[in-house]
Amino acid sequence: MIACQKDKFSIPDHITYLNCSYMSPLPNEVETAGIEGLTNKKHPWEIFPADFFNPVEEVKKLFAKLINSNDHQRIAILPSVSYGIANVIKNISPKPGQNIVLLEEQFPSNFYSWQRLADESGCTLRIIKAPDSLVNRGEKWNEELLKNIDPSTVAVSTPQTHWADGTLFDLEKIRNKTNEVGALLIIDGTQSVGAFPFDVQKIKPDALICAGYKWLLGSYAFGLGYYSEKFDKGIPIEENWINRLDSEDFQKLVHYQPQYKPAAHRFCVGENSQFIAIPMMKKALQLILDWRPENIQEYCKSITSDAIEELRNNGCWIENESYRGHHLFGVRLPENLDIESVKKNALDNNIFVSFRGNAMRIAPHLFNTKNDLERVVGLVQ
Repeated sequence: MIACQKDKFSIPDHITYLNCSYMSPLPNEVETAGIEGLTNKKHPWEIFPADFFNPVEEVKKLFAKLINSNDHQRIAILPSVSYGIANVIKNISPKPGQNIVLLEEQFPSNFYSWQRLADESGCTLRIIKAPDSLVNRGEKWNEELLKNIDPSTVAVSTPQTHWADGTLFDLEKIRNKTNEVGALLIIDGTQSVGAFPFDVQKIKPDALICAGYKWLLGSYAFGLGYYSEKFDKGIPIEENWINRLDSEDFQKLVHYQPQYKPAAHRFCVGENSQFIAIPMMKKALQLILDWRPENIQEYCKSITSDAIEELRNNGCWIENESYRGHHLFGVRLPENLDIESVKKNALDNNIFVSFRGNAMRIAPHLFNTKNDLERVVGLVQ
């Protein structure tokens, strides 16, 4: 099993950081890459046309490898999840009587654009609520989602793991159901890709959108997306020079080019060369590929298993591991425990977790240890 990697981060010993689902700390190597990228701007005469393109292609290839795509040209550089989703919605035309399936309380960036589309087109947003009962909650939520995908469904937009409590959704079953009815499958991989295995060739999503500052260990305002052949002739939400064919030849940029570069290039944000964020993401992806998401899951399981048992013995509820990841899970506190007191106790003791509703969200990574989880157990004793 992979060893603890805390030495690769700048986390003081008195800090217990279990909040990677909020924002990851930067690995030291990623920080260094960003500083080097920043200082390079002091000498713009040393930045050549190839520097606008080659590093971007390297990042696309690394991300394609991470998600097991055999075509890096299907990868787009994005500034945010909302931008990536907007590109999808720009190319969907639902009609009244049709529906779009979403999960209850999924992250707002994967909701607002769908809401606008429904308002403007007259189609219905079908929001799949979480079960009221905690008994087999994840299983029942998955079943309800599948049940609501029907021949009138235009698209299903879902995370792999729910951002609020880590509920895991069976993407292969969802893909099979969407294929049966001819619906698109759009995935927000922000809370899973990088820490949880994802295989494009198994799941075959129509689009996968990921923010880069959480489990991909990169900078804020940077993301990555995958767009299938369904969008090869799509219209992007902006027109920029760098996504057009032969844009590498700066001398000919005034000879306006009607053709886009192939596949997902058209969906890249303008100025996607990003001389600071690109080298940071390159280094982050290299680290993740070296560690491997399946090893991250195994490590997180090894440091959380005992604590989860103790938390359950203390009256907490945590989803069965078949329906959650080991890198992200919600701890629903006993009714007799004041959540505000728990929050204050956590902050007073430099324990950093998130609270969503009546659940405490735990999100460990390779920089955590069993002792970090024991400190969380202490919050509910």
